Amino acid sequence: MKPGYKKVERMTPIMRIIHWVNVVAIVAAVVSGLYIAHPYYETFISDPALDKYVMAWNRWVHFMTAILVDVTSIWVAYLYVIGDKERPWTKLVPTKRNISEFGEVVLNALTLNRRKRFDTKEMDSFNAVWFALMHLLLIFMLFTGLQLYVHGLASGISSIGSWWPWMLHLVTDWTLFVFGGNMGVRYVHHMTMWLIVVWVACHIYVQIWRTIYWQEGDIAIAFGGSKFVKDDKLD
Repeated sequence: MKPGYKKVERMTPIMRIIHWVNVVAIVAAVVSGLYIAHPYYETFISDPALDKYVMAWNRWVHFMTAILVDVTSIWVAYLYVIGDKERPWTKLVPTKRNISEFGEVVLNALTLNRRKRFDTKEMDSFNAVWFALMHLLLIFMLFTGLQLYVHGLASGISSIGSWWPWMLHLVTDWTLFVFGGNMGVRYVHHMTMWLIVVWVACHIYVQIWRTIYWQEGDIAIAFGGSKFVKDDKLD
């Protein structure tokens, strides 16, 4: 540890587990989703009759990882409200302090850390809004994805009963109206995936940028749960 710095706990073990589960699940969902949209690799088995199982396994992986992301996102939303370490939801409230902090974080990036007038020992308003945007995108993916899924249950019957397709139609058919039918929903689902990919790329870039410019080890938060701040910031 550098002299004059103190260790600050930022991310609980359960949040770190959720974070890395989401990383693996999102990567798997993107890879399998792209294959479902347009098969881009062939099987190593020469029998063409087995190709259908490749698509079936990709669909299974896509569905399971999507459910995993949805469940962990709900868990994160719960911890946002009752978490012990931080209460990130308070940073989403458009108070004068939060709006000012949001602007200062943006100015910090634009001035390459020459201006830094906010506390870095806790989650800032910009990061809180940025992560809220990610979860909104995931919720959007949930509704459009389930509509595409229930579209394949045209008979109205599933392995667990007719109640399942009925419920999915009830909560997702609005996407057909909003986006002009099944193809519109498929297109929006696909484009939202790319927005999530862009979000991930920006998130990684920002964490590396902060680690280099702030010199507080921000990138270590996702691994060890803590970072380091100067002593005068803890007064």
